[in-house]
Amino acid sequence: MTSDAQDPTPHDLLDEVADATARLLETVRGLGDGDVIEPSPLPGWTRGHVLAHLARNADSLVNLLIWARTGIETPQYASPFLREFDIDAGAARPVAEQLRDIEAAANRWSALASTASPENWTATVRTRAGRAIPAAEVPWMRLLEVEIHHVDLAASYTPADWPASFVARALPRVAADLAKTLDPATPPFDIQATDLDFTATLTPGSPAHTVLGPAHSLLAWLIGRSPGGDLSGPLPTLPAWR
Repeated sequence: MTSDAQDPTPHDLLDEVADATARLLETVRGLGDGDVIEPSPLPGWTRGHVLAHLARNADSLVNLLIWARTGIETPQYASPFLREFDIDAGAARPVAEQLRDIEAAANRWSALASTASPENWTATVRTRAGRAIPAAEVPWMRLLEVEIHHVDLAASYTPADWPASFVARALPRVAADLAKTLDPATPPFDIQATDLDFTATLTPGSPAHTVLGPAHSLLAWLIGRSPGGDLSGPLPTLPAWR
């Protein structure tokens, strides 16, 4: 994902991250300890795994902001093993502890992001997958994590609750990313939002059909958060997102 002239500035996105975090914390406050150990929609993960991941992701993005600020390479995660270990270790904690952890991690991230200089935002860092990005992408990375994993809690927040600005920014980016990974044998198709001026062809050639529906429903289907029951048109099999 790369920035373009239509993107909000990083500081604009900080406000969106703060709002998304406030909504997430409100949902977490409504959970009980029994809810935390229940399965989430993500295979092999409980709600507690999702919560622990949200906290550790904020800390991982603190590492990227430190890298951008100091110029000293600071990997997003020390290792894949430690990333998984920390998530597993934090998954079964009581909800009050989960809430404190997410809030504290979010505050650490916000403190660094809100004081970053224009030069900091232009610094090059690398994601855990090794992709080089400008630090200005980090707020968008955090917004994706908060909005999508909020839905993964399966606790009343759904894709229909995603802000329109988030959907409008995420949909074309996700569509472009998936277009690069679709099976070449997939019959050509395009997607079209019924409530947004957006159409995209995800496969080479003239589209044989259109997948049609609300923008948030298209986005949820593309990233595997919906089977697409509220979309029209044949739904091809999609690769796992990210």
